[in-house]
Amino acid sequence: MAMILLLGTVCLGMFLGLPVAFAFFAANFLGTYLFLGGDIGLESMPKEFHLAVAKFILTPIALFLLMGEILLHTGVAFKAIGAIDRLITRIPGRLSVVAIVGGTVFSSLSGSTIANTAILGSVLLPDMLKRGYKPVIAVGPIMAVGGIAMLIPPSALAVLLASLAEQSIGKLLIAGIVPGMLMAFLFFAYVVGRCAMNPDLAPAADTDDSHLDQPLTLTVNRRGRPIFTTSYNGPRRRLWNRILPSALYILPLFVIFVVVVGSIFFKLAAPTEAAALGCLAATGACYFFRIFNKTIVISGIEGADFGWREMWKAMMETAKINTMILFIITGSLVFAQALAASGATNGLLELLVAMDMTVMTGMVLMMLVLLFLGAFMDQVSMLLLTLPFFMPLAQSLGIDMLWLMVLMLIVMEISLLTPPFGLLLYVMKGVAPPHINLGTIVYSALPFIVIELFVLALLIWLPELATWLPEKID
Repeated sequence: MAMILLLGTVCLGMFLGLPVAFAFFAANFLGTYLFLGGDIGLESMPKEFHLAVAKFILTPIALFLLMGEILLHTGVAFKAIGAIDRLITRIPGRLSVVAIVGGTVFSSLSGSTIANTAILGSVLLPDMLKRGYKPVIAVGPIMAVGGIAMLIPPSALAVLLASLAEQSIGKLLIAGIVPGMLMAFLFFAYVVGRCAMNPDLAPAADTDDSHLDQPLTLTVNRRGRPIFTTSYNGPRRRLWNRILPSALYILPLFVIFVVVVGSIFFKLAAPTEAAALGCLAATGACYFFRIFNKTIVISGIEGADFGWREMWKAMMETAKINTMILFIITGSLVFAQALAASGATNGLLELLVAMDMTVMTGMVLMMLVLLFLGAFMDQVSMLLLTLPFFMPLAQSLGIDMLWLMVLMLIVMEISLLTPPFGLLLYVMKGVAPPHINLGTIVYSALPFIVIELFVLALLIWLPELATWLPEKID
């Protein structure tokens, strides 16, 4: 009865349109008053709120968000996607493949699925539709690869999950690499295979690459004035026009990924320190592009707009998102305490243990619960609502916590595309042209949901895909 009362209060609040944090607060006031000593419990709530968020281990969430916002507002992310567009040629569904490769690259630099989808949708989708791509093969890959940011480090949600579960943040970040890259490869294979079998989905000559035939002009400036200019118009100009943007705008960005993931993998820095180093690396990369653009100008290639205005925008957007996350964390942790004090957690756990479930049965049951909730809730709410039950159950069944957390991230990624309330469906609707309705967007997402479910089943069957790489940092 206590569980029904508290969970019902949260669900009722969200149904009435309350922000997630306030829905949890309503349940907290009720649960604290009923199960934690009445007025005394209410008086202690501010202290509990402070203890919930005043944790150093939550710092990487804000830092990973800041890293992605810096790359977004300075325009570096857009230019990297443009470089990938030049690099990939002569392949079925070329621009859809560009979306998958570009989205995977940006996922390794930003922990935001929303930013990933919004950038790719605003940059690539109009051009894809203009060139004759069918919406079903243009919209789906952009949304699907947008969700990979939840798996590939730096993932803010992975940091939050590991922090709440009191597990290793570094290991969970590393554990997401193999499943994330596997998912990206399957997206790539599906798009190429389907466009090869049905060429009507994407035009065979989907790009005007005549700009690659233009001479490559290089100008060196000093104090804003050109002091040296040279032009290359040889037989390999197409190759140089294709490779040079990649070398300038993609390879330097991998330095950020190496700094973050490499410092964690080789135990040179803790996750919080690695996130701070990633912010410095992102800032340094943007500043490098700005100086490079002023000193050396290459035809058709522009630098980043790095300045105080862009940094201010990045910090303000990070503050907005991080504040929302911290409010939800405070509400959910006190909610978990009220559940435990009421006996709801132990009562449900005893009921499940009495069913004498195996490890596999317990894991499948938890994933089914998350898949169901994912159709109606956002990812943070799902995580914070189920974690108080899943952690004790997993411990009682002897389930590897790292394996469970990776599977939870995959299910939450699937929920981003699950109708009726999949978040990325509405993000795509916001950036797509008006003639693309929500039904078309949902239909285009279905094949990629099937691929993600296949990866989920594969990881349930082969846990080593999630645990092999993190074991290397022990």
